[in-house]
Amino acid sequence: MTVDLNIDGAVATLTVNRPHALNALNAEVLSALDQHVRTVDEDVSIRVAIVTGAGGKAFVAGADIKAMQGMAPETARAFSALGHQVFARMEGSGTLFIAAVDGFCLGGGCELALACDWINASGKSTFGQPEVNLGLVPGFGGTIRLARKVGQARALQYCTTAEYVRGEEAHRVGLVNSLFETGEVLAKTQEQAQAIAAKGPLAVANCKRLIRAGLDLPQERGNAMEQQAFGLMFGTVDGQEGMTAFLEKRAAAFVGE
Repeated sequence: MTVDLNIDGAVATLTVNRPHALNALNAEVLSALDQHVRTVDEDVSIRVAIVTGAGGKAFVAGADIKAMQGMAPETARAFSALGHQVFARMEGSGTLFIAAVDGFCLGGGCELALACDWINASGKSTFGQPEVNLGLVPGFGGTIRLARKVGQARALQYCTTAEYVRGEEAHRVGLVNSLFETGEVLAKTQEQAQAIAAKGPLAVANCKRLIRAGLDLPQERGNAMEQQAFGLMFGTVDGQEGMTAFLEKRAAAFVGE
């Protein structure tokens, strides 16, 4: 398999497993990733999904240039569309997706990480959108998501200079949420995921929905969406259980209802 899926309770780990090719993305990898994202999205018992890469050298070093070389324009457009489909599915899922990056995270790999809800990384990790070195542009949403993450000017700088951004700099500019020691990123991210999985799943899913939708809405409409969601949560089993457990000074037993 080009992408492995491991489920540990409420946490799933999706591992791109092509270490001989530094986990480069081709159509087979994207299709396998799409299948696993669907599985995660449809399984209500899974609350957090971690995306990582095998081999210790790369998260994903980019799209597979050998597979792309010689593509006709329509074939390349279809390849781009497949990546956009998968990444949009991750963003639209009620499950949280966290990228655990420890190594190269370039081109399509950076775009995969950007499609996650946030990125954890090591200081040795290297980010970048080097497509202009090939006479190309990012094809899996890099120009859009990177600009929203680090701002228009910085995104334009990274995409046009093809410069590498090391872990500490990526953390400083907001591309990366948390920095961990090399070799500890996945374990620390799993700890974080398990902690999130213990929270109210409907509340977590709605936080993701409201924040993502709010980015594209006027503040007044976003506030109205939040008011509606806040009220609806009081009609859920989890909402009542959470408040009752707090008053009774015990851990809440959330059921996702």
